Amino acid sequence: MILPAVFDRYRNEIDAELKSVLAEQQSPLYDMMRYHLGWIDAQGNLCQNSSGKALRPVLCLLACEAVGGEPARALPVAAAIELIHNYSLIHDDIQDDDRERRHRPTVWSIWGKPQAINAGTAMRILASLALSRIGGEIPMDKRLRAQRLLDECTLRLIEGQYLDISYESRLDIGINDYIAMIEGKTAALIACSLEAGALLGTDAEETIACFHEIGRNLGLAFQIRDDILGIWGDEKKTGKPTGSDIRRRKKTLPIVYALEKSEGELKKELLSVYQNGALIDGNVDRVLKVLDAVSAQSQTQKIADNYCDMAMDGIRKADLVPSARRDLEELFHFLVVRSF
Repeated sequence: MILPAVFDRYRNEIDAELKSVLAEQQSPLYDMMRYHLGWIDAQGNLCQNSSGKALRPVLCLLACEAVGGEPARALPVAAAIELIHNYSLIHDDIQDDDRERRHRPTVWSIWGKPQAINAGTAMRILASLALSRIGGEIPMDKRLRAQRLLDECTLRLIEGQYLDISYESRLDIGINDYIAMIEGKTAALIACSLEAGALLGTDAEETIACFHEIGRNLGLAFQIRDDILGIWGDEKKTGKPTGSDIRRRKKTLPIVYALEKSEGELKKELLSVYQNGALIDGNVDRVLKVLDAVSAQSQTQKIADNYCDMAMDGIRKADLVPSARRDLEELFHFLVVRSF
């Protein structure tokens, strides 16, 4: 499975905008950001780009194009969105004690947690400064509205992360609780990406609001697919061993589904594993058997498909540029069936 072509369409412009935002920042603090973004290695040497898919800025630019706007006008917002996403990743790695991301050591594992906190926080401030690069052809009220969208989205991200951490010590989490958490932690920024792109491409308020709801549904589908890959994904494609999220005791949707739907001995088995200490390989196998018994993989995929269908329905009803509509449909389908 390969990335849809739309990822390549904007990639050079997105990277150029991001590098321009950081261009004048010479402190070693900013080299930590450049390292996290995949531009340099830990010694400061240029390296082949090992950054992520840039999904969120791509969605922002594609939404702008889809409503008839000029994507270049949305580049500062797209860059700001990618910086917010990566700020959240740096902080998440610290909070989760993750030592590897994108097949490289995490920022905190090299420079320590205090300095990684500084790097992540500074990256969030740079995101706000990136918005000042929006061209004068965009009315001031739209610029201020874009700033508010990103600030509100950041709050939702932090609220979602708060819930995620608070769930770690609980076994009474239901499916609705989990959906509420990922609405903030994941879906908020994807919704913001599409809404902000539409905002800079059209004055049609109904269309802008529609893109927010499309993004919410897409974000939920995206995270649930991530949850499935975190347990059943192919290690050669994901870079993580089968059952990796179980070993980390993460209560992703398949686990939450099993906790809510299992009964009797199956539920006792699952609770006994998560109530005890470290999860050894034998316990991972026990959890996988319970998940299989309640069809957790297929049932959570159905939930992801349902959210993706609602996102698809939204773009089919909206008045969009036909070519961009096709790109959105291809991208949405990829995100909900991807293997990496």
